[in-house]
Amino acid sequence: MSIALSIRALANERRLRILEWLKQPRRHFPPQVDGDLVNDGVCGVLIARKLGVSQPTVSEHLKILSQAGLVRAMRIKQWTFYRRDEARIRAVKRAILAKI
Repeated sequence: MSIALSIRALANERRLRILEWLKQPRRHFPPQVDGDLVNDGVCGVLIARKLGVSQPTVSEHLKILSQAGLVRAMRIKQWTFYRRDEARIRAVKRAILAKI
């Protein structure tokens, strides 16, 4: 994963907000029927609802975050759940600081 790809993913207010919410999912999202908010991640439907956008719109934001390695996706039944990849986020922070 390139630093530039991560920076492009972070250069969007909605994606930054999603990452912020996923940092403390129990604080920002209601309990889910399937999947634990922390261990499995947050259902994309709940993220779309909280962000106030359509499912396709949030899917595109989450795809960009996933491609940058900032979030991980997990399928449970017909739903996709997302959680932060803390190790990757730490690596991106270190790489950015090393470059500037």
